[in-house]
Amino acid sequence: MLAWRLRALGEEQDDEHSQPVVLGKDEQPTPSDDEQPTPSDEELSRPVVLGLPRGGVPVAYEIAAALKAPLDVLVARKIGAPKNPELGVGAIAEGGVRVLSEETIRSLSMSEEELERASARVAREVAERVRRYRAERPPIPLRERTVVVVDDGLATGGTARAAVRAVRARGAARVLLAVPVGVPDVLRSLAQEVDAVVCLLEPRPLLAIGLWYENFSQVSDEEVDELLLASFHRRGL
Repeated sequence: MLAWRLRALGEEQDDEHSQPVVLGKDEQPTPSDDEQPTPSDEELSRPVVLGLPRGGVPVAYEIAAALKAPLDVLVARKIGAPKNPELGVGAIAEGGVRVLSEETIRSLSMSEEELERASARVAREVAERVRRYRAERPPIPLRERTVVVVDDGLATGGTARAAVRAVRARGAARVLLAVPVGVPDVLRSLAQEVDAVVCLLEPRPLLAIGLWYENFSQVSDEEVDELLLASFHRRGL
């Protein structure tokens, strides 16, 4: 079943209480459901795994290894509110894909000028990070392939939403979203945008993603480089 839930997210967890929850696009089961419909393994034909840097890349590396699939990054960044950068009003992913939280923008009375200025700044950051991680290397082609988008967790889901839309825009045949931990309502909202969401833990309340890791130390750019290179060599390329 879906390559055993993406090999249990790269074997992030192995105890009986951490079995992956799988949500299909038109399914919104409750966490107490005993059986949940899952895509078949045919949907993992010629998979590509994309990690959202930086934190999503170590998780993506393990999933790519389990699936024997190529690994790449997909850069997406949050658009922060003018006076509170930690509060996301949207996100931008490579390829120029932008998603906005209209409700949050209205609640902050954020002007169009402020929004465009913030968006332009984030777009520059995205372009710089793409150059940083890929240099002259072209992105892995996604057209007609199954793409697994991976992050280290889902809180608001803004960057993940921008990422999966960017993958759709590049012609992916199927898009799966995989995270170790996420907010249940956000998971179900994103399930409407992808072919399946795979998640190990849906705590209520989540409080903070880092609370659900034994080690949630910051991932460096150098570590991302090392994992991409190691994945490249592992596949004998």
